Amino acid sequence: MDNMPPGYRFYPTEEELISFYLHKMLEGEKEYTIRTVIPVVNIYDYNPSQLPQISGEASMRDTEQWFFFIPRQESEVRGGRPKRLTDTGYWKATGSPNHVYSSDNRIIGVKRTMVFYSGRAPNGKKTDWKMNEYKAIQIDEASSSNKAAPKLRQEFSLCRVYKKSKCLRAFDRRPPPRRVTTHVQNAQEHQKDSSCEHDVQISMDIISATNSPESSSSIDHVQQPSQEVGEASQMDIADYDALLDWEQVDWFLGSEP
Repeated sequence: MDNMPPGYRFYPTEEELISFYLHKMLEGEKEYTIRTVIPVVNIYDYNPSQLPQISGEASMRDTEQWFFFIPRQESEVRGGRPKRLTDTGYWKATGSPNHVYSSDNRIIGVKRTMVFYSGRAPNGKKTDWKMNEYKAIQIDEASSSNKAAPKLRQEFSLCRVYKKSKCLRAFDRRPPPRRVTTHVQNAQEHQKDSSCEHDVQISMDIISATNSPESSSSIDHVQQPSQEVGEASQMDIADYDALLDWEQVDWFLGSEP
């Protein structure tokens, strides 16, 4: 890891965590390599602040998230519930478990989110430490209908531990928005007022030009070109029409088009 270039980080998707890493661990394939990347740790024997120091090589230097395999506890083997107590607090599940889907919309696992509380229930204090616990399902169940209740593999689960940050992550950081001072705001309002006065002046000039007999005859001459007028004259007529806001002119004159 010391030889890795800047910016390198272990950032797998949920599908990769379950379909590759967790399934390889459950089947005993490439176990040594898998354990090097994601170690087997009973995280409930440690406080959350101790976990980054014992994470795998791929995420040891990460400052945002760390991954671990959790072996099945003896209480779970006997049909009981897992013990999620530590020396200084406990992990509490929040919400209901959610299905994890593959890229082709198959159910491949179940995810449960937990929050660490310092102290003892029911007077524990909520902290910024969180965890996603993933369990894989049987491969034959994965190929069946999504409506069927999945059968979970309980030998190992995979967890992603992270600390809820109160600031943006390194790659999400942006400079703070530019503050609009009173001077800038007054300048913007003055510019807007000037623009409005300029538009009104143009409209009044158009009205005056339209009411003039000479301008009216000139416009009639342009609107009714003879057969001797070429393509250049036709383009001039289109340009002239584009310069006039006829609806605005009619509104000021109070006449029908």
